[in-house]
Amino acid sequence: MVSANHLKEFAFFAGFNDQELGKLTALASEEIFEAGTQMYKNGDPARGLFLVQEGKVVLVMDSYLGPHRPPMQVTVDVITKGESMGWSAVVEPYIYTLGALCIDRAKLICFDAPGLRKLMDEDTCLGYRIMKATARVIANRLNHTRIILVGERGLSTLTEY
Repeated sequence: MVSANHLKEFAFFAGFNDQELGKLTALASEEIFEAGTQMYKNGDPARGLFLVQEGKVVLVMDSYLGPHRPPMQVTVDVITKGESMGWSAVVEPYIYTLGALCIDRAKLICFDAPGLRKLMDEDTCLGYRIMKATARVIANRLNHTRIILVGERGLSTLTEY
């Protein structure tokens, strides 16, 4: 069982009060995935918002190299202890935009997506806090992706001359 005190360890829930965390624990369950497990793929319905307790999960996207070649998976980010993933669980259209692949045995806390959205609708102050935390995750991931993209573009420019 996931406790409110346990949730306080995650940056995602910084500033949440005990009552809010108590409501969230009712939606939380612990899940374990072995190394090599594909948790979800791009385009899958978002079943949960995840917090990583142990292990590493890579977020990947498919890069298509042509009509007769299989897609190549490109790592977008590595999610480790204390971090969150699966923000699509609370953002329409509730479809994962990346794939998640465990590269280590991973222990995660999963918040049931439909239950979380229902709670957010019923308790709009809590819903607002969750969306602020989600926006921070999205902004950080976008910034990280931008850094990777600029680095790759810079390398390709250097090799063209």
